Amino acid sequence: MLIADKKKYTAEDYLMLEEGAPFQLINYDLIMSPSPIPIHQVISVKITQAIANFMDQTNNYGFLVSAPMDVKFDEGNILQPDILFISADRVTELVKDRVEGAPDIVIEILSPSNAYYDLRQKKDIYEKFGVKEYIIIDPVQENADLYLLQDGAYYLHQKAQKNETLKSVILQGLGIELSKFFK
Repeated sequence: MLIADKKKYTAEDYLMLEEGAPFQLINYDLIMSPSPIPIHQVISVKITQAIANFMDQTNNYGFLVSAPMDVKFDEGNILQPDILFISADRVTELVKDRVEGAPDIVIEILSPSNAYYDLRQKKDIYEKFGVKEYIIIDPVQENADLYLLQDGAYYLHQKAQKNETLKSVILQGLGIELSKFFK
């Protein structure tokens, strides 16, 4: 049976795809996305750079990467967050050939092609599997929402506008000045 003929896909099917194929495995469905729009990529680079600079200044030896990086949550969910962070004490546990398990922080940047998945399905998966801090950046509205996991459910901890600073709870002391990303 060809992989394209299946109705339900697993991690095994996903791993048969060509490296770099524009797919994610979301609730046993292969979801294809076009490459992100330019503003998405600019914001991703700037935020990753800001976090990396903060980590260097604070001697934080956690694991920080931007997409594409597979994160396997279970047999039906392998996602590629835009940016992810894993604390230093969990790196050896989670980072193998891909990330296996919930990162501490996931950041998604909305694009027209991915907003539904980022705001609904992927958010539910991150919540279910224990991503402690989930940040959604909206380039159109020029704002960001920071959700924290508490008692197994996300609650909106901070909604930051363009002229405000988004403050991470997991990376204590990290403030992301949104005005630097929305120009």
